[in-house]
Amino acid sequence: MQTALDSIYIKFVYWFYMKKYLLYTAYLLLIACNRLDNAAKDKEQNRESLTKSVHTSAFNQSFGALLNEYYALKDNFIAENDSLINQSAKTMVLLVDSLELTEFFADSNVLATAKPFVFGISSELIGLIEEKKMEEKLKSFQMVSDQLYELIRTVKYGNEVVYLQYCPTAFSDQGAHWLSNSTIISNPYQPRNKRICGVIKDSINIRLK
Repeated sequence: MQTALDSIYIKFVYWFYMKKYLLYTAYLLLIACNRLDNAAKDKEQNRESLTKSVHTSAFNQSFGALLNEYYALKDNFIAENDSLINQSAKTMVLLVDSLELTEFFADSNVLATAKPFVFGISSELIGLIEEKKMEEKLKSFQMVSDQLYELIRTVKYGNEVVYLQYCPTAFSDQGAHWLSNSTIISNPYQPRNKRICGVIKDSINIRLK
């Protein structure tokens, strides 16, 4: 009789723990599935976020227009067209002075860093317009290029790739940078005899994937 009771008890304990084990296993599987589902959702949300610009359309349009006019200024230096150089510089002054920075009001660090570059670019452009000698205009262009490069990095403009290019022989081998939207070297500092002289020193690629 005792043996029969012991057998029933053992079967009951076995059944109880097996049921508990199965429930626990099912619980773990449920958690694992839930985590996989959440991971998939997070991945999808991240993918969606990459399709959206980190900046407002107003900022992207104003900064894009500024960059395009800078490239026009660079091309006019390559063409050595003094009147078009001044025209592009005047347009750039208007564009940089009206640059849409309201979205950065909430980030005082970015705004505080960006404003001196904006002011510096505007001041150098005004000086460029007033200069009579091409070499002096080019020195102002160099300053504009350097500050625009830093401004792009500060605000993280990401609608296009910007290449920082360098001519080591400009200004009697002192060297000078300029910006380009192409990997092709076209030197604005020595367009006559060393147009293809230069190297790519850096690229700003914050484009959305």
